[in-house]
Amino acid sequence: MSGSAVVVGGGIGGLAAAIGLRRIGWDVTVVERARILADAGAGISLHANGIRALDVLGVGEAVRAAARPQYTGGTRTPGGRWLARMDGAVLERELGTPIVGIPRAVLQRLLRKALPSECLVVGAEVTSVDCAGPGRVRVQVKEGVLDADLVVAADGVDSRLRGQLFPDHPGPVYSGSTVLRAITEHPVTLRTDFELTWGKGAEFGHIAFADGRAEWHAVLNSPPGIRHADALAAMRRRFGSWHDPIPVLLDATRPDAVLHHDIHELATPLPAFTAGRVALLGDAAHAMTPNLGQGACQALEDAATLAAALAGEPTVESALTRYDAERRPRSQSVARAARQAGRMGQQLTHPLAVALRNTGLRLAPSSLTVRAVLRHADWAPASLG
Repeated sequence: MSGSAVVVGGGIGGLAAAIGLRRIGWDVTVVERARILADAGAGISLHANGIRALDVLGVGEAVRAAARPQYTGGTRTPGGRWLARMDGAVLERELGTPIVGIPRAVLQRLLRKALPSECLVVGAEVTSVDCAGPGRVRVQVKEGVLDADLVVAADGVDSRLRGQLFPDHPGPVYSGSTVLRAITEHPVTLRTDFELTWGKGAEFGHIAFADGRAEWHAVLNSPPGIRHADALAAMRRRFGSWHDPIPVLLDATRPDAVLHHDIHELATPLPAFTAGRVALLGDAAHAMTPNLGQGACQALEDAATLAAALAGEPTVESALTRYDAERRPRSQSVARAARQAGRMGQQLTHPLAVALRNTGLRLAPSSLTVRAVLRHADWAPASLG
């Protein structure tokens, strides 16, 4: 089966979906609202499930070449005491790949490179979709109308299409946490590839990249909408006394490089990931908190699964039924686990709860930490045929 598709959204999930659809012989147009592709964002961790999805989409090798394996690291206290260590070599033996770190901008450029330039239409905003007609979908953009056999809604956490298709759904809600993040201006000397440090109502983490630079992020309990005149100075006040290399990472950062976003999630699960001939994908379908590092990986799983369903089913309708059945239970389960991980980790503030958390992590065998990662990362995509 082949046909034509309009993918709404040119982020990681939308680009991956377009790659998958083209690999199975579909004509694809990616419609991106932004007029300039600035590739904003800091860093991203890709677990084995994300890498496997990229492999089946044909871009895994290029991403591996640009990424840095995350072999050494773990979780610490603000004073530097180790709570848990993670050995990436163990994950590599279990899953065939360690976690890898890559700048989000690099990943997005690699995905775009896998598509013909004419596939991507920038500066075009989709205002609505019409699923009323038999067999086709009409996509309304300000410049006119696009007709397709399939629409992929990959337009993010604030998805306009999700709101149209599921008007009774409450939509995204604030998670209680805000995140500040940046990539260092120059390479930094680090003893580990990745770390998380948990304090009271706060987390600071880093990911090392192949070029020697690093991404850092700070997740804080906060009312929504709080912004700082000088975000980097605020991070120095909050985290400057925490263990090395946190002060080094902050000192290696330009003030204008710090990004600040409140974290929203779909706390109320969607009743379906499809409506008519529209498939929701990525944050539009299952926006989750970042506590498991699975947001992008789940979007990549969506893309690979959608392509495999369309390649293996006789009709678009049956393919979308299969896509929903395979993706909704898994991604919503991961979203619940991410929410719970945040509440039991970074979001704790009571001193007794924090002490119990830290003691539990210190006493837990390392195999338990590995099993926690395997629980979500041990996924394999179906063949595209």
